[in-house]
Amino acid sequence: MNTGRSSEGAATGRGGRRQASRESQWAQRRLSGAKKLGSGSSLDPAHPPAPWWRLQQERALRSGGRCRSGSFELQICNHHNVGTSNLGQVLRKMAQAEVNLDHDIPLLALQPCWAKTVVGLFSFICFANSYNGDFVFDDSEAIINNKDLRAETPLDDLWYHDFWGSKLSSNTSHKSYRPLTVLTFRINYHLAGGFHPLGFHVINILLHCIISVLIVDVFSILLGGLQYSNKGRRLNLVPKSSLLAALLFAVHPIHTECIAGIVGRADLLCTLFFLLSFLVYCRAFKESKEGTNFSTAWILLSVLLGATAMLCKEQGITILSLVVFRKGLLFRMALLLSGGATMLYVRWRIMGTGPPAFTEVDNPASFADSIFVRAINYNYYYSLNAWLLLCPWWLCFDWSMGCVPLIKSVSDWRIITLAILWFCLIALMCQALCSEDSRKRRILTLGLGFLIIPFLPASNLFFRVGFVIAERVNYLPSIGYCMLITYGFSLLSKQTKKKKLLVAAVLGVLLINVWRCIIRSNQWRSEEHLFRSALSVCPLNAKVHYNVGKNLADKGNQTAAISYYREAVRLNPKYVHAMNNLGNILKERNELHEAEELLSLAVQIQPDFAAAWMNLGIVQNSLRRYQEAEQSYWTAIRHRRKYPDCYYNLGRLYADLNRHVDALNAWRNATVLKPQHSLAWNNMIILLDNTGNLAQAEAVGREALELIPNDHSLMFSLANVLGKSQKYKESEALFHKAIKANPTAASYHGNLAVLYHRWGNLDLAKKHYEISLKLDPTAAGTRENYSLLKRKLDQLQKKDDV
Repeated sequence: MNTGRSSEGAATGRGGRRQASRESQWAQRRLSGAKKLGSGSSLDPAHPPAPWWRLQQERALRSGGRCRSGSFELQICNHHNVGTSNLGQVLRKMAQAEVNLDHDIPLLALQPCWAKTVVGLFSFICFANSYNGDFVFDDSEAIINNKDLRAETPLDDLWYHDFWGSKLSSNTSHKSYRPLTVLTFRINYHLAGGFHPLGFHVINILLHCIISVLIVDVFSILLGGLQYSNKGRRLNLVPKSSLLAALLFAVHPIHTECIAGIVGRADLLCTLFFLLSFLVYCRAFKESKEGTNFSTAWILLSVLLGATAMLCKEQGITILSLVVFRKGLLFRMALLLSGGATMLYVRWRIMGTGPPAFTEVDNPASFADSIFVRAINYNYYYSLNAWLLLCPWWLCFDWSMGCVPLIKSVSDWRIITLAILWFCLIALMCQALCSEDSRKRRILTLGLGFLIIPFLPASNLFFRVGFVIAERVNYLPSIGYCMLITYGFSLLSKQTKKKKLLVAAVLGVLLINVWRCIIRSNQWRSEEHLFRSALSVCPLNAKVHYNVGKNLADKGNQTAAISYYREAVRLNPKYVHAMNNLGNILKERNELHEAEELLSLAVQIQPDFAAAWMNLGIVQNSLRRYQEAEQSYWTAIRHRRKYPDCYYNLGRLYADLNRHVDALNAWRNATVLKPQHSLAWNNMIILLDNTGNLAQAEAVGREALELIPNDHSLMFSLANVLGKSQKYKESEALFHKAIKANPTAASYHGNLAVLYHRWGNLDLAKKHYEISLKLDPTAAGTRENYSLLKRKLDQLQKKDDV
């Protein structure tokens, strides 16, 4: 009988036949031992029990099971009715496959349920302390200021708005189309009954835990291939490797932004459906006597899940690129490509044909005139992303505005990092393409694919992106990184004899990453800690100083805020937002001339900066340059047509100029654009009251209270009007409601006293005059009215005595 010659190096001649015979006998003994183990009998001491995963392999072979074909040539082998004569050769190949990856890894092999429990527990420990964090950084725009979360916004609007709630057709839209992510925010808002961050954070933590558990199965396929038992259960051929890779993913500190920052939910949801699409695609393959077939229904479900991932974040579309390549299956490729093309076309039609508009400060390299400078800096950004995956120690919420200075010449030493990056990538690619080891080729190809392809939308290669580096975009590519690191660890463990030292090093890295995740997620709990943590990482980043200053200004510490704003302007002399905020603070401190200089410079740099134009108008109004102020206001409105605050300030200017009709019209425009604009309503009531138009003032006051029923300042203004109209009872009731809402307002008690004074309730008038003066002893008008009341009471007392 001609046994043939195997590529595994079987011996020739009689010695080879004896070796094959021994292997066959050994295989029969092992299979016999496996049966005894299953029936509860003990095994021969000369043949110790095989690991659980190896027994699964042997059972699969005995029952006619086989490795099923998946995408990317996932370890496929067809063995029908494996006989005793070639069983030893099959098991020898399988044993060698184990040696190549899992055999030499000195870690415990856990049952799948225990492995997933460990991974889920570690992922929870790393980020659990972010559960009670605030809304920070981009959360304000994406959640708090996003009208798409409110119940009054129709659900249909989510499909026509971007991630920040702006219309996709708008020129200012970032074109980030993520309606399903926004829908989950809306559900969070509805269940919590408002903007309470706790529920938002809990969902993010749970999503990461689910992804980390799910990725154990993904790594078992990527690293070990697809093999099923006769009962259709997928076998994990590499339990140690898949566990290690999943742990590396679960505890990677670069994931903190996605989990502790609520807007990172887009990346979490995208990754979840991305992995589900991949697993469903692998599930599509089924065995039959004719060979390997696939299910069209499962393929279509995989495409649907890929589309769902894309509706959570743009990166989701890349799953089709990872599963489309399979030799000889044109129909499957046609299904995937047509599905992907349809998704891209629909998305393009919805978002409009124009690209997103970004500024130079968002991504300075993309605005460089020289193609050489752009290419060099793009590659430098790639190397920095790779470094953050390898050493996630220096993490920052924002990497723009000088954090990464541009490389402008070949003499810059940072070009070395580009050379290192491409040397490593090319070496890995050569191994992936040219290695004689098919398992090595497959693992390296998949690892590089998962690392590079999901990163392509953020690479600036196809379109300009709005950031220099964003840690959140590495959440999905880190799957490929963890896979490559695990494979490298298996090769290293195969070569070294000091396995205990290697295990200690790996456990040390995992524990350091856990510790780093806990510290970093704690920094994301508040804006103050988040912004200050960036000062040591990116001291040249103007946006970091700007955000620290803004946080201080919001807390009332204007003096400290000024120094940070000044530093932001020094680092970036074109930073118009820092100029605008600094100008605002200086205006409030009555340093009007410097404020005017800063705001004038801001509108010169960015002529369409509506907020700076409005603030410049306020300063010019304070300097009594009314004509220039009016011009500035109208310029702001021209650049932002729906600008209620600017109409309000324009109305104040007209009121100062005694142009009452123009003032009323401006305030009316403000309330039309923003019905809850309390200041505009109040000024309308007061102006009509002061000009004697009591009936009109009363009508405006009642209209305002219908829209803002709990505004005590409106109650107070309308109560004054009603009192002058001698509607004392109604006026009294409104005064009492206003005082109940704001009991420390001296003017409320003082005007109620005036009402009682007019009404003739002198004792009550005296009581509220005294309360008012106790709250504000410097109120001259109240003191004068109180003196008049006391004289009147004295006169009445004298009459009574007579």
